[in-house]
Amino acid sequence: MRAAVVRRFDEDIAVEDLPVPEPGVGQVLVRIEASGLCHTDIHAARGDWPVVPGLPFTPGHEGVGIVEQLGEGVSGLALGDRVALPWLGHACGHCQHCIDGRETLCLEQQNTGYSIDGALAEYAVADARYAVRVPDGVLPVDAAPLTCAGVTTYKAIKVAGVAPAERVAVFGIGGLGHLAVQYARIVGGLVTAVDVTEEKLELARALGADDVINAAEVDPVDALLSMGGADVAVVLATSSTVFEQAYRSLRRGGRMVCVGLPKDGVFPLPIFDLVLGGKSVLGSIVGTREDLREVFALHAAGRTRVITETRSLEDVRGSMAEVLAGTVPARIVFEF
Repeated sequence: MRAAVVRRFDEDIAVEDLPVPEPGVGQVLVRIEASGLCHTDIHAARGDWPVVPGLPFTPGHEGVGIVEQLGEGVSGLALGDRVALPWLGHACGHCQHCIDGRETLCLEQQNTGYSIDGALAEYAVADARYAVRVPDGVLPVDAAPLTCAGVTTYKAIKVAGVAPAERVAVFGIGGLGHLAVQYARIVGGLVTAVDVTEEKLELARALGADDVINAAEVDPVDALLSMGGADVAVVLATSSTVFEQAYRSLRRGGRMVCVGLPKDGVFPLPIFDLVLGGKSVLGSIVGTREDLREVFALHAAGRTRVITETRSLEDVRGSMAEVLAGTVPARIVFEF
């Protein structure tokens, strides 16, 4: 099979021929139809974060495909099922976080395309319990971005507790941000999209954003405060400067939801302003299997649009360069 493989963090990712893996106990073999490219895949390939993947490995945690082989003991899935392989590839199932509905906080979790081989390949194996069925009517090319970009932003809006008519500022309109705009609107938020690219702001407008701010032309903090400030700021960018801007744009009682993961990973937090202004800073990490089922159900009902550009796996290096350059309107998806 063809697979994108990282063998060294100081070398470019390469497409190689590898044996088709065999599913073990409780696993399924999935023939990948489509796999999205997330910024996390690029961080993984570069070894950017404090905990680095073991080498060699195949990235990719937005894989969608057909179950072609069942390992011993698999129940609940059948040959021919279309499933998604999300970031949460495995969890212990018995810790407090797993049993109270916060399985993405499990300390024993394994992550697709990071600690276990992922879906930038023609085939992948997955824990059958954590592979999520894709409903009929949801195309693989749409389901792939929903598997991470969708469920991550959907969960962020949930964590924020957005109420109808609250102003939601989405910082970073791209693969995640174009979906965050839609989920905020679904729950009744008044959405302001913030980005530095006019093309992405036009996309946000087309998807229903009430206001847009080009942060390359105006100070987004001043612009949002002139509107009364943000009740909720969802930060999807990978720059610590944007996190600082998002916090300063909050009105009293506002909530900031941190989703993006900058390489340096820090920003100043003024404690007096936080306390006296009754503000909150929250972290939101992807979403659970149930969250992903809800995301798929909303898409199947026609409530969301997924904006994609398709590529061949052979273009993986160039595609990563496009994402880093910010020239991709929304999500790149590799089709197999």
